[in-house]
Amino acid sequence: MIRNALDETIDFIAIQRVHSAYADIVTRRAWDELTTIMLSSCSLTLNLGDRTMSIDGPTSIGAFIGEQLEQFSFFEFIILNSVVHIDEDGSRAGARMYMQEARQNVSDGRRTDAFGVYHDRLEKHDGKWLLAKRIYGSYSRTIVQRPENEQIVFPLPVHDLRSL
Repeated sequence: MIRNALDETIDFIAIQRVHSAYADIVTRRAWDELTTIMLSSCSLTLNLGDRTMSIDGPTSIGAFIGEQLEQFSFFEFIILNSVVHIDEDGSRAGARMYMQEARQNVSDGRRTDAFGVYHDRLEKHDGKWLLAKRIYGSYSRTIVQRPENEQIVFPLPVHDLRSL
């Protein structure tokens, strides 16, 4: 089925709203709200450059992120850019969202940054877009000690949106 441009635009905006809600939830540390934008089976695979891990379900994902954010007295999740590919039938989509974390350490008050990209699979259920699968990759972050270069840089993670 060929979708019309208006339907695709409506879906694109709805997916951007999911991403914006995620950024808001994480910034406010409102972990119980993740269930409003994620399927209960949503998985998160993390490649942090120096380690990888997987977490399943919005409750576990929120608990993990919340624990990581305890080290920051200030934290803001910033969406830098995103692209979306919606399948022809309008029931699934792949998205790439570039992001920045602006942070301040509890331990020393130092301002730090992290840059990464989420590759998402979203599914439409009862007319609502929800995150079904997330793959996160770091591509730069401030390191703990202050070396000559404060940002450590990793290769930019890229996944084909049609394959998510």
